[in-house]
Amino acid sequence: MTAASAPKGVPSTPPGPGSVRPLVEVHGLAKTFDVSAPWLNRVVEGKPRQLLHAVDDVGFAIGRGRTLGLVGESGCGKSTVARLLVGLYAPTRGRVIFDGQDTATLAGASLRTLRRRMQMIFQDPYASLNPRWKVLDIVAEPLREHGLVAGEDAQHERVAALLQSVGLAAADVQKFPHQFSGGQRQRISIARALATQPEFLVCDEPTSALDVSVQAQVLNIMKDLQRAQGLTYLFISHNLAVVRHVSDEVGVMYLGRLAELAPKAELFARPRHPYTRMLLDAIPDVRMSGRARTPVQGEVPNPLNPPAGCAFHPRCPHANVRCSTERPVLQTIGGIRVACHAVEEGRI
Repeated sequence: MTAASAPKGVPSTPPGPGSVRPLVEVHGLAKTFDVSAPWLNRVVEGKPRQLLHAVDDVGFAIGRGRTLGLVGESGCGKSTVARLLVGLYAPTRGRVIFDGQDTATLAGASLRTLRRRMQMIFQDPYASLNPRWKVLDIVAEPLREHGLVAGEDAQHERVAALLQSVGLAAADVQKFPHQFSGGQRQRISIARALATQPEFLVCDEPTSALDVSVQAQVLNIMKDLQRAQGLTYLFISHNLAVVRHVSDEVGVMYLGRLAELAPKAELFARPRHPYTRMLLDAIPDVRMSGRARTPVQGEVPNPLNPPAGCAFHPRCPHANVRCSTERPVLQTIGGIRVACHAVEEGRI
């Protein structure tokens, strides 16, 4: 990919002397799934192939020790981005640069090292743990896989220390997952992710299945671990209150593309994109400020048949003819990155 084709606002060449390169850089990332009916069905019924563009030209960067929050309605492509970053999916196009290295070019020992430095916390604490394994085996698995600790006694000691770092007891190593609550299970998942001493954690809605009080406990643990170990997070959530609590920057996704990317304080104080404004207006106004609010109208279009032009224009109160024919490009306007013709033209 050339410098001209790289997403605006994301460096396509190494930074010069004196500048600090982000730990994670994503350039023009895209993932297309073939969801067509079987070949014979298509021939008999005369149906064309169907392609689902789950992620389309997404680009961002995350500095060391920073947190990027990724938000959006269900089906917007957040989890697909997470799986692309950790290598569970191969991108259709685009690049993921980790610590200056293109992850697609790594193999063998270099790829194993990358996997050790990059871990993921999954959404469902009930499905992400093997119910037949004890906690000792669950948390020690990455230690054994990467050969980080030799001997059963050393593994036991390391697992006990990891559990204590996330607020659990050392004696819990002999228990099974079904003996824990949802919040405790998510702590076990965090301990497992921390076993390889990673630098980058991809957190795919790690608190969405938990009670509000338990959510706060897990989030505080993650913040404490970030401060203590200098961790870098990609935090995916549909809960804007959670994102506001943990993030340094926030990216808003809509139908596979970034609609807005801005520092947290800027985005919550002065949202630019109409979709971002609608998401923020949907937050309950507990202070009863009396500010005019526009609830989110309509539903996300069918991703198999997205609208022409801007994908948000059927729901946007500021849409015009250009919005329905020309797809906006994510560009830097007033210090933030936004993909909106109305913002570009100064109409909002």
